[in-house]
Amino acid sequence: MTNLLKKLHDFSFTRFLASGAFNTLVTYALYLALLNIINYKTSYTITYLFGILLSYILNRHFVFKSTAGARSILLYPLVYLAQYLVSMGVLWLWVDYLHLNEKAAPIIAVIITIPLTYLLSKAIFSNKKIISGE
Repeated sequence: MTNLLKKLHDFSFTRFLASGAFNTLVTYALYLALLNIINYKTSYTITYLFGILLSYILNRHFVFKSTAGARSILLYPLVYLAQYLVSMGVLWLWVDYLHLNEKAAPIIAVIITIPLTYLLSKAIFSNKKIISGE
């Protein structure tokens, strides 16, 4: 059993899911709190920005154990720009078009964007060069 847990911990996607679950719980709680005072779009945007910061810290140090300093700081927001655009589309479709519960919308958006976020984050925090000038 401990051998299985060690293998799972060594697998970056497992760490990604664990840190993502933590980030999601924290940011979802913030989103729900903000819904009491502002609309869902503004709540989501504020929560999203906070989540980027938390995600960067978790992904760099826990998930990918990366030393890609300045490069990762500059590129990482692009991952979340792509995710934000896809997520906001999901929220709009879920709430305004399908008329479903706005409280569930961010959870659906997270589920849909997990693969995109993982692959882009892995590319940024990888110590290998993605594009070579040679």
